[in-house]
Amino acid sequence: MSAAAREPRALHDGTPVTMVHVVRHGEVHNPDGVLYGRMAGYHLSERGRAMAQATADALAERDVTHVVSSPLERARETAAPIAAAHDLEVGTDERLLESTNHFEGMTIGRGDGALWRPAHWMVFTRPLLPSWGEPYAEIAARMQLALEDARQQAEGHEAVLVSHQLPVWTLRRSLENRRLWHHPRRRECSLASVTSVLFHRNLPVRIIYREPAAHLLAGALDVTGTSAGVIRA
Repeated sequence: MSAAAREPRALHDGTPVTMVHVVRHGEVHNPDGVLYGRMAGYHLSERGRAMAQATADALAERDVTHVVSSPLERARETAAPIAAAHDLEVGTDERLLESTNHFEGMTIGRGDGALWRPAHWMVFTRPLLPSWGEPYAEIAARMQLALEDARQQAEGHEAVLVSHQLPVWTLRRSLENRRLWHHPRRRECSLASVTSVLFHRNLPVRIIYREPAAHLLAGALDVTGTSAGVIRA
């Protein structure tokens, strides 16, 4: 049965219950290790397509009535099987785009990577902003607007937004009222992961994190990684 045919969910007092699943795209084919950012032409790898399908399978029985993606290819390709499972079209929203970055188009690894060249060191003057890219506060603001629009579109049902690691993680930290600056290695937002936000009317009350494609990640030990938390005002 189509998700659109299901009855809207509500609490006993009539308060609508809505869930928005914020998905990170799957693995990208990037043999040169370029920080591709918003650059066009970067598509999912074969494993990335398998990741997208794993996430689509995990959401197939959910009450999804609305699917929106970042305009970038890797995000739209991740959204496609999710939308197809619910007979939906994929919308696009530029507010879900990857963040801008001074190092876009460069390699940043050790050795000859751009991070280690003195010519770029001036961009590290304000790491809490950060000075090398789009400010965390601006990322959080646009992602919150996209989240609220999705909640309204799917009220009483569920929506899916497909975005990128830093925007998804920044959104989560903002909803949990945590400081936005952080160490990149501590992000809980793996490839093709699902960060689900539960709303009572327009109030986010719970966040649930899952990794449907964990079995496809190199060195993954847990194929059903899950965590959840209550949002504190």
